[in-house]
Amino acid sequence: MKQTTIKNIASELKLSTSTVSRALNDHPDIHEETKKLVNSIAKELGYRPNIIARNLKSSKSYQIGVIVPEIRHDFFANALSGIEEVAYQKGYTVILAQSNEDKEREEINLNSMYLHRVAGILVSISQTTTDSAHFKRLVDKGVKMVFFDRVCNDLNVSTVHIDDLQSSYEVVKYLISKGYKKIIHFAGPLNLEICRNRKLGYEKALVESGVLYNPVVIEGGMHENDGYKHVDKMIELEFENCAIFAVNDPVAVGAVKRLKELGIKVPEQVGIVGFSNNPITEMISPQLTTVEQPAFEMGRRAAEILIHEIEDESEVIIPSDIILETNLIVREST
Repeated sequence: MKQTTIKNIASELKLSTSTVSRALNDHPDIHEETKKLVNSIAKELGYRPNIIARNLKSSKSYQIGVIVPEIRHDFFANALSGIEEVAYQKGYTVILAQSNEDKEREEINLNSMYLHRVAGILVSISQTTTDSAHFKRLVDKGVKMVFFDRVCNDLNVSTVHIDDLQSSYEVVKYLISKGYKKIIHFAGPLNLEICRNRKLGYEKALVESGVLYNPVVIEGGMHENDGYKHVDKMIELEFENCAIFAVNDPVAVGAVKRLKELGIKVPEQVGIVGFSNNPITEMISPQLTTVEQPAFEMGRRAAEILIHEIEDESEVIIPSDIILETNLIVREST
């Protein structure tokens, strides 16, 4: 089947190809009714713009780069869905790369996207990223960049994220209200701001509880095997009849697996809370109490901001800092 072209649409509507082209590009000289008619027929015929031809003609890129730590995690998959929905609506295509939680690979992906002359880049940093120098080099060259979820706050760029400190604070306050006398935090790498803030929220809630203030933090990575290993450390410290607040759902799921192997009942002996609301949290037994992050909305908002900044012809762009709300979902594990 041949690809539908502007000529096909023009022939169908008995309009000139230049009128159809300007209508598809939302030109102000074209009447709104004509634009609607052209776009309706274009959709009906399955028209897709030739991105390469458009790039060459306008000397402008209509591709945006996206770098995430890992695509396999549901949070980033959902964020990517939000990004691609906006990109498609705005006439952009997406180049995707994953850092695999490795700063060196993150930097290689970043430089590759720059060499491919993408219009802008969306980034969620790796857990081994300890500074923003590689991002700053491109930002200083004028590359449009927006960070989401895991952000760099020392750059003058837009960010979209949640309030990790407040969300974690509310989790621990909830655990205290359930009567848990000892709450342990399975933390992520503290070079990441989201992990530092979740730890700070945990500590803040314990401080306010007064007599309960005795933080126990076991730091590690953000994968299932980290939560699995943390349980053994917790047992060595002789902590039972307590609650675990995990930095994310994979860590919590790994902890549940190890607790089951050890014959420790959840939630009767140990309560546990995750973070993100991955689909697996409803599939395991017991179902996991967790914090719902608006991943799709985060990706969507980040893409909208980036494309707006790409197309904004102002000499000075004031960066946005968007904070999205979370929701504590109580299930069987507490």
